[in-house]
Amino acid sequence: MVHDYTSIDAASVTAVADRAIGDAEALIDAIVAPAEPRTFVNTMRPLEQVATLMTDAYGPGAFMARVHPDPAVRASAVEVEERLAKWGNDLVFRRDLYTAVNEFSTTPEAAALTGTAARLVAFWLRDLRRAGHELDDDDRTSLQSLNQRLIELQVAFGNNLDEWEDFIEVMPEDLDGLPDDYMRRLGPGSGEGTRRVTMDYPDYMPFMQQARRRDLRQGLQFKFWNRAVDQNRPLLAEAVEIRGRIAALFGDPTWAHHAMEVKMAKNPETVEAFYTGLVPGLRHKAEAELAVLTDLAGRDGATRIEPWDWTYYDNEQRRHDYGVDPNEVAEYFSLEFVLDGMFAVTGEVFGLEYRRVPDASAWHPDVTLYEIRNAGSSTPLAYFYADLFPREGKYGHAAAFPLTYGQALPDGGYRTPVAAIVANFTKPTADRPSLLKHGEAFTLFHEFGHILHFCLTTVDLIRFSGFDTEWDFVEAPSQIMEHWMWRPEVLQRFARHHETGEPIPADLVGRLVAARDLNIGLATMRQIFLGRLDLLLHAASGPVDLDAAYRESYRDTLLPFHEGTFFPASFGHLMGGYDAGYYGYLWAKVYGDDMFSVFEEAGVTDPGVGGRYRREVLATGGSRDAIDHLRAFLGREPNSEAFLRNLGLG
Repeated sequence: MVHDYTSIDAASVTAVADRAIGDAEALIDAIVAPAEPRTFVNTMRPLEQVATLMTDAYGPGAFMARVHPDPAVRASAVEVEERLAKWGNDLVFRRDLYTAVNEFSTTPEAAALTGTAARLVAFWLRDLRRAGHELDDDDRTSLQSLNQRLIELQVAFGNNLDEWEDFIEVMPEDLDGLPDDYMRRLGPGSGEGTRRVTMDYPDYMPFMQQARRRDLRQGLQFKFWNRAVDQNRPLLAEAVEIRGRIAALFGDPTWAHHAMEVKMAKNPETVEAFYTGLVPGLRHKAEAELAVLTDLAGRDGATRIEPWDWTYYDNEQRRHDYGVDPNEVAEYFSLEFVLDGMFAVTGEVFGLEYRRVPDASAWHPDVTLYEIRNAGSSTPLAYFYADLFPREGKYGHAAAFPLTYGQALPDGGYRTPVAAIVANFTKPTADRPSLLKHGEAFTLFHEFGHILHFCLTTVDLIRFSGFDTEWDFVEAPSQIMEHWMWRPEVLQRFARHHETGEPIPADLVGRLVAARDLNIGLATMRQIFLGRLDLLLHAASGPVDLDAAYRESYRDTLLPFHEGTFFPASFGHLMGGYDAGYYGYLWAKVYGDDMFSVFEEAGVTDPGVGGRYRREVLATGGSRDAIDHLRAFLGREPNSEAFLRNLGLG
């Protein structure tokens, strides 16, 4: 069931939280009341109902902080987000709940449980242990207070980024190198004839990739890397310190050791070994790539590649060496065509059909709603919203959000999942569609991988439904989707010129694919920089110098440091759930590449392989460990051969 978001206001957002918490409190009171005997039905099943109440409150509640056009609604939603998170944090600290779950876990019924029911008990026992119920009373009280404060910091950090507005002002002649339509869509500046280049991705990315004015690229990047720095730097510093204190309460060496207990990697030493095995080969590759870019920059009088140069000269190299002009490519990637192609490919591979719902009843007129069905079925399998264009106060990146989790219903039916994909692509105009750079279309496919992972779930319990799997595996089902954006046989099926309707020329596709791995060493070393920055903040024993961690990890990029910037203040992943987990993007790519190699062997759109992947990975959510998903789909132990081959290191 989808929600009517058109009537949402600040009061309704608060009311949603009030109802959810009130109803959940009644369920918890019933659980903790003396029960003889303790059963799954009177102890564990109500906890699933509580999870349903809390997750259902997210869409018309906290999620509005990310997307609603009314600042008053966003402000109310920020408060609700913090309130719901704190309530959930307090829940696992309840001693009476710990007693109830612990009592049930010792019963013969609990010992006889199998499948997701047994997993639910095990995970709740783990959660309660990690809430400090094996600590003394003073430490448990301290832990609860620290967790509450951490929630406050995380919510404030994200809200500061969402609300941040900044820009540089330029004259038309300052836009040399950019297409005419770029200038036409820029907002007016304060002076006559001036335009504003904002921090929104449709403004920022093309400017950094194509603007010839080096000083303006530097100025724009300086602002972009310092978004909300005064507000967020102290929040990050406090969060890092609190996480270290929490780890110490449990006797763990660092926050990374504590956080990775519930991830595939298990400890930061494993992650560092993963990086160490990659870096020598990647560094050698990146150094050679940087030398070529430096030569290219030398033609413009530059003696070295600065941080604000590398994407520009990467783009120049693609044009010069491969004849790949991102503006020419974008002419064949209108958003409408990309969506059609994405639906066609995933429909064929996974046995699906899509239908746009005429009345989205969404939070903004730009938002569309789609229905997902099994091929040949008239029954909706899931729904997802697409909120794809930037606006003031909106979430500034691209992500998938869970609105309604799938779960088994008491009557034997299944609850229809609902999700939202949020991005910031160029908005269409009256005479021009939204044209995506190939990288933007790539991002859309990536995020749609999350949507499918969430929407194609068949797990009975909400705790393990959708993409609620280990945090360092959750990117694999989205990264596998990226591969289809590089396949000529796929691109030529849907990439068509937005004016003529002509399919993308085979020669252009060939050049685009040939340039795929251009500067892959530098790009991957940047991923390692981000992962190591995260580890330096969270795998350190003792106080952390934020500036030193930033500078030390930045060396992995091989580029000079951009003085005066503090990028971590705008690195939302550090406070958005990826703390001690950003390595997961590269880690999960190992598994995504390995899984796609099965498609390559059988045919990249083979529905037989797609059906097995859907059953063994997408549908199973967190109902078993991710390594078991991989073994079931691959029919063997996973390996890194495809990953290393794709990096040119195989």
